[in-house]
Amino acid sequence: MAVRDGMAAIGSTLDPARLTVAVERVFSVLRQGNPPNDISLTAASTIWRLQQEGPRKLTDLAAAEGVTQPAMTQLVQRLEREGLARRADDPTDRRVVLVEVTQAGIDLLQRRREVRAAHLAALLEDLSAEDEASIAAALPALERLARDRRSA
Repeated sequence: MAVRDGMAAIGSTLDPARLTVAVERVFSVLRQGNPPNDISLTAASTIWRLQQEGPRKLTDLAAAEGVTQPAMTQLVQRLEREGLARRADDPTDRRVVLVEVTQAGIDLLQRRREVRAAHLAALLEDLSAEDEASIAAALPALERLARDRRSA
């Protein structure tokens, strides 16, 4: 790993600082395409996690999302009021309450993704074919990066 300007570079071509700035800017552009009255990033991430991983204890959700248990309790209460999640008994331990996503929560994530994808598609139209090919070639590595680190 090479060191350049105090930042570690992977190999000789990937500059983590530059990648960080690019990802942050892309994320900002994507947020501009959020649907009106969109849910928070933490709410969307929590619903996504419940959809992908199944029902979870509130304490596990808080840890996975990097928030305090009181903050997650408030978030889950909001999600319940909006019909996006619900609490359920743990079939293996009646003392434990699990949080699970509802179909309305799954549908909201799908609509949100469709709106953001349409916004991104419009932005991609301004790129050259070479830039589009470069982004397409990077997708598998980016997906692996996100998959391998999402539980960290």
